[in-house]
Amino acid sequence: MRSYDLSPLFRSTVGFDRMNRLLDTAYNTEVPSYPPYNIEKLGDDDYRVTMAVAGFRDEDLEITQKENALVIKGNAGGNGDGATYLHRGIAARSFERRFALADHVNVVDAKLENGILLVDLKREVPEALKPRRIAIAGAAPTPIEQKAA
Repeated sequence: MRSYDLSPLFRSTVGFDRMNRLLDTAYNTEVPSYPPYNIEKLGDDDYRVTMAVAGFRDEDLEITQKENALVIKGNAGGNGDGATYLHRGIAARSFERRFALADHVNVVDAKLENGILLVDLKREVPEALKPRRIAIAGAAPTPIEQKAA
């Protein structure tokens, strides 16, 4: 795999450190395949992360959001039922999955249904940062003088 040196781009920029880190991690890390997940775009500002977490209970999962990062952790509960397995095909290993979030994207809901974890996200741009239309004030119209001919 090729490695690109992007340092010339960052010599004349200020405040793009986060982008540099994102590009570095995109090129230099292998993404683990467990647990499988989907990222869906439900609308202009609505997203959903769907993750297959069969065998995990609500108390085994932890979802945290800090700044622009979403972290989903699963701690396998182990053999709580005392069963002896002849074959164990459902993975029950611990995991930690990280997602980088864009600015103003927040978690609005999370639920576990039938072994599927659904995490709903929404971009909520503050009113102060939304574009607003500015009225242009012109000079007041001056009355036209009429002269008698």
